[in-house]
Amino acid sequence: MMNLAIWKKRAGVTSPFVFQLLVIMFLVEFVKGALLLTILPVYMSTVLGATAYVVGWSLAAQYIGDNVFRTPVGWLIDKAGYRISMLLGILLTGSAVVIMATFTAHGWMVAACALLGVGTAPLWPAVIAGTTEVAGDKAKGTVMSIVYMAWLSGTGLGPIVINFFIQGANYGPAYRVLLTSMGIVLLVSVFLPKKPQTGNPADALQTDKHDQTVKNKPFQTGAMTMEAGADPLGVLPERTRPESQTILKRAIQYFREVRSSLRDMKVSRFLYPAMFLQTFALGILTPILTLFAREVLHLSPAKYSMLLLIGGGAAVLLLVPVGKLVDRFGVKLLLTPGLICSAAALLSLGFIRQYAFVYVLVILLGIGYALIIPSWNALIASAVPKEKRGAIWGFFLTIEGMGMIIGPIVSGKLWDTFGPAVPFTVSGSVLLVLLILQWRILAKSQS
Repeated sequence: MMNLAIWKKRAGVTSPFVFQLLVIMFLVEFVKGALLLTILPVYMSTVLGATAYVVGWSLAAQYIGDNVFRTPVGWLIDKAGYRISMLLGILLTGSAVVIMATFTAHGWMVAACALLGVGTAPLWPAVIAGTTEVAGDKAKGTVMSIVYMAWLSGTGLGPIVINFFIQGANYGPAYRVLLTSMGIVLLVSVFLPKKPQTGNPADALQTDKHDQTVKNKPFQTGAMTMEAGADPLGVLPERTRPESQTILKRAIQYFREVRSSLRDMKVSRFLYPAMFLQTFALGILTPILTLFAREVLHLSPAKYSMLLLIGGGAAVLLLVPVGKLVDRFGVKLLLTPGLICSAAALLSLGFIRQYAFVYVLVILLGIGYALIIPSWNALIASAVPKEKRGAIWGFFLTIEGMGMIIGPIVSGKLWDTFGPAVPFTVSGSVLLVLLILQWRILAKSQS
């Protein structure tokens, strides 16, 4: 079995490793999209009688589980490789789906959502760290577009496809589809790179066949390893440590290194609140999109699926071309119009009831996010030090994930207290604030 260094040398963005990660990304997001955008909001509100605030807390529990473990999982990926991290996450995710399919009490649903978050925690640190490392600096925008295309495709198709397997109040067939998807993810994850190995790319295949010999080789310094082309993620050499040094001590030392790396990063102080606001705006929409379509617009499942398909399709079709434009022309040219389009669509959406105008606004929102996603994440990726990709990405994604935790809670409360239009107004206003912050961030990076 090839390790990450050989794949990186052979194929770059088109390597088998990237393909595996994208398949995992698509299927896991397919399952999450079906659960978070269709099954949970509709089932909990119409069958279990839960309020939007309760639904928001259920979704927040998923994001809490995800974010609490993202940074530790980044450390685990750096130290143990992709295979072990992903397999543990997939088993927990499958267990969460089983609980949701078996129990109906609100408490069990919240607990299952939290377990779902813990199980999916390895996904984003592994996929983003792995794909950006394999792609290299010159293709960050392109590979981010491909990653987010897999994410949007899975997230968008999940709610659409799962509607065909929901038979009234019978959700059994839908859960069987989701469990089958997780079985496929489990199979693909078995073939991910295993525990860390040493050696340069030219010797990677040979060392993969001689693990015992590898373990007896001396550890290279970080500089020597990078000069030899060894990958700093997933195939790290194991350091020789005293037996008395526990895993906890090693983790503490590692996070000290991460903190030092963060101090050395020359980025604007506005980057961290901007990362939070970007996902907070999206998190506000998560629990109320389906409720808005069903209860305010009175869309049938078929019409709602078409709405998701149109908006998501517009975003997916533009992601790769926009990513190439980001690689060629830079971030600012595309990020600014993306934020303006998305903010305008959201500020209008809560007050529009005519189907034709709703579809236009959804398309505009899809175009806006297609411009935002590659450019924003290329900006973030450029700030991540190569030698600590896993943990730094885990830390960054934890900040971003806080927005996905707080957003649904705030959204549910706004919906119950002020009505369906207010969450859209708040989300659009947050994007306008982000527009101002990104100007400051880009000015800092240019200076």
